[in-house]
Amino acid sequence: MHPTTPSTDHAARLRRAVTFRDLHTGPRPFVVPNPWDAGTARILASFGFAALATTGAGLAHSLGRPDGANQVSRAEILANATAIVDATGLPVTADLESGFGDRPEDVAETIRLAAAAGLVGGSIEDSTGRDEDPVRPLEEAVERVAAAVEAAKGLDFPFTVTARAENFFQGRPDLDDTIRRLRAYEAAGADVLYAPALPDAEAIRAVCAAVERPVNVLMTAALKLSVADLGALGVRRISTGSALSRAALGALTRAAREIAGEGTFDFVAEALPYDEANALLAAAGPATPPATAPAPSADPESDPAP
Repeated sequence: MHPTTPSTDHAARLRRAVTFRDLHTGPRPFVVPNPWDAGTARILASFGFAALATTGAGLAHSLGRPDGANQVSRAEILANATAIVDATGLPVTADLESGFGDRPEDVAETIRLAAAAGLVGGSIEDSTGRDEDPVRPLEEAVERVAAAVEAAKGLDFPFTVTARAENFFQGRPDLDDTIRRLRAYEAAGADVLYAPALPDAEAIRAVCAAVERPVNVLMTAALKLSVADLGALGVRRISTGSALSRAALGALTRAAREIAGEGTFDFVAEALPYDEANALLAAAGPATPPATAPAPSADPESDPAP
């Protein structure tokens, strides 16, 4: 008999699911950072975050592929998510792209497979992956969100469905249409609403005021806002997208440029010490998630990325 793991133990999954759902109604917004593998998940868990989210871009880059080009399969996304779930035991929500299929039934199947992978939440976006037509017609997008919600309701635990309106991220800065879409996704039953790459505080305030369900905001370099600032605007959840993975890539790139260009190794002084890296990973084993979100002192900022 195989030992149970966080992804297969029903009681643990139910506990994670309820914890994640309840975080959205806590006294202040919570940060859900985005690891891209088991190691980074364990390091983030060691800092006391209450939940984690996967990053499609971070995974694509770790596989040597560009993001946004439909080059990462559903099976790869879910295998990565399972590794992250099993690494910490924290609640994990996943970037499920646009649901991996043309039909609403395909989206529903993605939700069921995500649940089987140990996830307690996932986002479905209204993008198409086509440069000439990047955002789905509203009616089609609503049908897909509704299919995700219906599949989630059929599970034996509360799976949090996040619906994403991709206008701003896809270069269509139409706030009115974004709000129209988020309202429609709310009416279709989405638990959390998300419009990545909102440009400023006023746009965030407008989105939060227009809907009743919790709003997730992606921090970007343009948004010089703290957790407290975002809470005052009405935000309930804050994600970092691919910022952490790109920060790691930035450090690697700077080091490589130094070696290749100058023939020096000064970057080593900034590297995480070997013993500290080992200690962080040793200390961040699977654990019961905390009942409430911590209040991280850092203010995550990044360029917009899912």
